Amino acid sequence: MHGDHDHDHHHDHDHHDGHGHDHGEGSHLSEMDLRVRALESILTEKGYVDPKALDALIETYETKVGPHNGARVVAKAWSDPAYRARLLQDATAAIAELGFMGRQGEHMVAVENTDKVHNMVVCTLCSCYPWSVLGLPPVWYKSAPYRSRAVMDPRGVLADFGVTLPAAQEIRVWDSTAEIRYLVLPERPAGTDGWSEEQLATLVTRDSMIGTGLAEVPVGNSPPNPPLEAA
Repeated sequence: MHGDHDHDHHHDHDHHDGHGHDHGEGSHLSEMDLRVRALESILTEKGYVDPKALDALIETYETKVGPHNGARVVAKAWSDPAYRARLLQDATAAIAELGFMGRQGEHMVAVENTDKVHNMVVCTLCSCYPWSVLGLPPVWYKSAPYRSRAVMDPRGVLADFGVTLPAAQEIRVWDSTAEIRYLVLPERPAGTDGWSEEQLATLVTRDSMIGTGLAEVPVGNSPPNPPLEAA
């Protein structure tokens, strides 16, 4: 286990447990979802919350930020060795170079996956998460089962996500804190030589930047817009 967790979790995000690995199966709302919606309705009725402003905030993190910012960081690191070195040395500054900062991303650390080491991120006490580069945390990231099993059985958790690693490949689990957020730099997929940063970014998923997934070229797919041949 890497990362210190002797900190006070005074965050403005929830600390509730009780959610398993929800990958979209079923459309029923959990008890917590219902409570949140009921509270939102009450606050809206009393005039404390502007629904349009709330919708805009949620849309920003779900669609405009999402994992798109992080994907741009990863793609640049894959394409630019100098930027990759800066990212691994001082992720906060390197990410800020691209204009991404703040909102629980104040102090970032990038950890690099290789053929020998695979990194995975968890927050064992609540759900510390780099919103500025990954958007809203997924439900499963905040769940008690993930927070405990990621530490005790990371290989089993990866298997739950459909990721099977060689037995010889070390798995390192990093514990996010109120002071430090982690970004996994996944391995660049083979067969992507000559791809532009924009093309590479399409291969980077949220899960690959948490470490519960891999960046991969879809089977049978070529670059979305193949690069022009060099003159």
